[in-house]
Amino acid sequence: MTRKLLLVLAVSALGVWPRIAVAGESALVKCSMTFSLKGWSAIYKTASGGGKVTCENGQSLPVKLTVHGGGLTFGKMDILEGKGEFSAVKSVDEVLGHFVAAEASAGAVKASEAAVYTKGEVSLALTGTGRGVGLGIDFGKLDIERARK
Repeated sequence: MTRKLLLVLAVSALGVWPRIAVAGESALVKCSMTFSLKGWSAIYKTASGGGKVTCENGQSLPVKLTVHGGGLTFGKMDILEGKGEFSAVKSVDEVLGHFVAAEASAGAVKASEAAVYTKGEVSLALTGTGRGVGLGIDFGKLDIERARK
């Protein structure tokens, strides 16, 4: 399966759609993230890495990423040039916190990942290609924190 198809399936499974501004709300802004992750799974999945969130209003934030989960998975991965798109937010600080996910992945040597994470009204669609061996569908949690300087 391609990354785009995996992403569409994950979005459909979670029912996650971009947030629409309501009259009287502060202006909403689109933010994206570039990231890298490295991890492994053997029923339990763990990965960590870092990245940078950049918003179209000029705000940016270096972030630390941690992924935890479980399911029918086995393998290891190394995503070097991942990309993420957040639903519209009020400020860059709204992208921080604990997100939950449903993911699908498949690959050997060159692995592809697609996942949709959600935290209340904020959703995040991730795609990435990297190196590793993995196969499975799992459910997990993504923590996004400010990176320490």
